[in-house]
Amino acid sequence: MAEIIQRDGTWAFDGSTIRITPGLHRSVPLFRQTYGEIAVPLAAVSGVVFEPERRRGRLRMRLREGADPLLQATGGRLPETADPYRLAVDADRGGVAEFVAEEIRHALLLDQVPGEPAPAYLLPGPPVPVSVRSSDGTVSFDGTQVRIDWADSSDRVKRATGPRIIGLGDLVQVEWLPNCGFEDGFLRFVTRETAFSKLPPERDPYTLDLWGSPRRDMLTALVAAAVTARLPHPSSRAGGGYPDGEGPSPVPGRAADHHDVLLRRLRELGELHRAGVLTDEEFAVTKAAVLRGFS
Repeated sequence: MAEIIQRDGTWAFDGSTIRITPGLHRSVPLFRQTYGEIAVPLAAVSGVVFEPERRRGRLRMRLREGADPLLQATGGRLPETADPYRLAVDADRGGVAEFVAEEIRHALLLDQVPGEPAPAYLLPGPPVPVSVRSSDGTVSFDGTQVRIDWADSSDRVKRATGPRIIGLGDLVQVEWLPNCGFEDGFLRFVTRETAFSKLPPERDPYTLDLWGSPRRDMLTALVAAAVTARLPHPSSRAGGGYPDGEGPSPVPGRAADHHDVLLRRLRELGELHRAGVLTDEEFAVTKAAVLRGFS
């Protein structure tokens, strides 16, 4: 057993699994404390390194691409402090950290763990049900459907549409960007109907606009990861990937569907406008955004 215990947390390696437990100190971010313990199978690991510094070093683990639904959902955008695969190490414990890293590297060589992308998720993701209250509303996932209940501060267009319920079978992708304090983030649920429509997050009824407390809004990554873990693995999307993170690519035979979705969205906007929910200016701006998304 190779183990290192620090204020940030504990890493313990038994030869087949690295068990990562977050620390209980108040300096440990809320996201890591809420995400809880992670059992990383050796087969999911790409590499590990200890980076020494004068005061505090860092133990970093790299996972194989496609092995972890959390990393898949967040797209490498997790802040360093929230990254569960990073451990701050006191200077006087650098030797122990290097020993742990060496033990993991040695086991990777012995087991001949491949470095190429994983063909399936090797970690389970967060358990369900999971519910997070964000600045724009409360998002919940029970394993079969996503539900969004808007906050009083949400855009009135969103509130007018009422709670949004999305079945897992209708989802094709989850997109997540953290609220960094200087720029708003979002949690977007991409469905077959909305794949070509990219409304601004503050007006998209399939998107939570993250503009409040970065500490609290970061927890929406739990929902993003839980949903992603239950969607088809990226390796199974033959010819239908998402280049450059821009969303689903058009597929043959979908031109008619694409046109029908555009007309449906425009009709919905027209109904909101006639009902007085949208002002003339809001209707014009939102309509232009829809048309841009479908162009």
